[in-house]
Amino acid sequence: MLSAHGVSAADQDTLAGGGLLAYLLVGAKHMLTGYDHLLFLAGVIFYLRGFGDIVRFITVFTVGHSITLTGATYLGIRADEHLIDAVIALSVIYKGFENLGGFQRVFGRSSPNLLAMVFLFGLIHGFGLSTRLQSFAIGTEDFLPKILSFNFGVELGQVLALVPIVALITWWRGRPSFPAFYRAANWYLVVAGVGLFIWQLWGYSLS
Repeated sequence: MLSAHGVSAADQDTLAGGGLLAYLLVGAKHMLTGYDHLLFLAGVIFYLRGFGDIVRFITVFTVGHSITLTGATYLGIRADEHLIDAVIALSVIYKGFENLGGFQRVFGRSSPNLLAMVFLFGLIHGFGLSTRLQSFAIGTEDFLPKILSFNFGVELGQVLALVPIVALITWWRGRPSFPAFYRAANWYLVVAGVGLFIWQLWGYSLS
């Protein structure tokens, strides 16, 4: 169980002997290695201009995933990890599709409100992170502080991951090659999302 789906025995050993700081560190690790979460956030940043917009949207995403990460873990609400991650893969496809003007081209309409969709996907991503945390044997002692420490670690990992992503996109935005980079990167989001979606459904069929 622990070695499946991104949950390692080494992480369990870290949590068993490290106190609340260990939960923070493992939470940060899971965000830094959570390529599906980072692909979605990169897609969001592609759409934004200006530091203020980035802070606003990332804050909304953070609030969303903090609600479900904390709430679902505390209440013991679980779902199949593969199915949740398949939905997260759909969020990556959605963001690439939206960035490429898919709603206008395919449906002849504007895309849904981005801030609302970022909050919705934040809730889903947080539920996925909750399944990770619930896969560990965290016991009942200091239960809520452990959840909050893991959540804070996720936020820390998110910031550490976003700094180079924001820097790269901001730097490239002012260069002549940015339109080609933008198209290629967002097509990559779509293709990667499709691959992750199929992979998770395949994992579900074997579980």
